[in-house]
Amino acid sequence: MKLEEFDFELPESLIAQTPLKDRAQSRLLGLNKADGTVSDGKFEDIVKYLNPGDALVLNDTKVLPARLFGVKRETGAKVEMLLLKPIEGGYEVLIRPARKVKKGTEIDFGDGLLKAVCTGTFDEGIRHVSLHHEGLLENVLDELGEMPLPPYIKETLEDKDRYQTVYAKNTGSAAAPTAGLHFTEALLERIRAQGVHIAYITLHVGLGTFRPVSAENIEDHKMHSEFYIMNRETADVLNEVRENGGKVVSVGTTSTRTLETIMRDHGRFEEASGFTDIFIYPGFQYRAVDALITNFHLPKSSLMMLVSAFSDKDTIMKAYQHAIDEKYRFFSFGDAMIIYEDEE
Repeated sequence: MKLEEFDFELPESLIAQTPLKDRAQSRLLGLNKADGTVSDGKFEDIVKYLNPGDALVLNDTKVLPARLFGVKRETGAKVEMLLLKPIEGGYEVLIRPARKVKKGTEIDFGDGLLKAVCTGTFDEGIRHVSLHHEGLLENVLDELGEMPLPPYIKETLEDKDRYQTVYAKNTGSAAAPTAGLHFTEALLERIRAQGVHIAYITLHVGLGTFRPVSAENIEDHKMHSEFYIMNRETADVLNEVRENGGKVVSVGTTSTRTLETIMRDHGRFEEASGFTDIFIYPGFQYRAVDALITNFHLPKSSLMMLVSAFSDKDTIMKAYQHAIDEKYRFFSFGDAMIIYEDEE
């Protein structure tokens, strides 16, 4: 398939710059993939798509305030560093401007509260660094770091917690699993009260999720890898739901990639952890996920391909055009859609 097939025109005014005050008041587009019909509502209407005995799968990763501004110790030159993922002996980071940072370069942040020493150099601004600080790194980052918002968001985020889900628990992401930003504690309680199981997986989101696909033939695209965990409790719940005829409803592309990776590798839901570079595009046969809650994604992105595979490309493109016509808000702080199948 050609990359251009996943392109669309989006007015810049529809790119959400700030989150809504009330998370659950985001809009929700319902897409029935059986016949392509769409409906418009509020995110709190998600309860209408869930039935007793279903499972709602949430990614409980927590975003590090991992964007840091420092200076080279030798010259005082300004450096921006974004923590991507932990590696043996330190962190993989994205550096700007990378040409100023070579092996052995020392960078100070917060007048020495944190020091990074470059231990390896790679293409596209990637560096490996060792980090030196007192106390917990998470506490140091809370004091010095900013949230790593996507580049299309120009506004300053006043409340860091608005780029976290209300159930964020396991620290390690470079970006939020944004489909989950719409849930409130009160909405989750309503869902539990309906008899819906709420299950958690962890996938630490890397920046590669948001990088546009550049290969003209999408089959030539190489996916980044991300670390995931599914515990025994979640695996047991999901297997029981399936055995009893319930639906597995995945919240976000990150949960989806985790569930489909585990199903591909084990044939059922299993306690598992590791790195996944699964690339889901049209032609992929979903085995783990029955319904998908997701935000509206960037043109030509691997995320557009994933949602197109869950329905079909033409149906998704028509739904996106409906969202544009109805002035839905797009991308990380934007509105949501649920893709489901109802043949009745």
